[in-house]
Amino acid sequence: QVQLVESGGGLVQAGGSLGLSCAASGTIFSINVMNWYRQAPGKQRELVAGITSGGSTNYADSVKGRFTISRDNAKKTVYLQMNSLKPEDTGVYYCNAVINSNGGRSFNNYWGQGTQVTVSS
Repeated sequence: QVQLVESGGGLVQAGGSLGLSCAASGTIFSINVMNWYRQAPGKQRELVAGITSGGSTNYADSVKGRFTISRDNAKKTVYLQMNSLKPEDTGVYYCNAVINSNGGRSFNNYWGQGTQVTVSS
């Protein structure tokens, strides 16, 4: 069984920084893309940043220049460094990964449990 376990998050003042990490465990043959999503109260979950196994990245326009996604393939871990945080960055941040867990050709989508990030003004 594959699990994604997030750590980090918390409360920070506007302009501050926080780091998130997400480690994948279980029977894993390969990990394709790893993403960070967030969901603010009353809003839909949105993609914040993503990174492929080769290191190509993409970001939501709202976080470009402030957030950095990275991954350690050996540790099966993805990170999100968040700088210059704004109150509108507040929400529950979810780790997502597309993983092959059976050695075949299929990949499945997995989610972490979410971690709260609160940015005070």
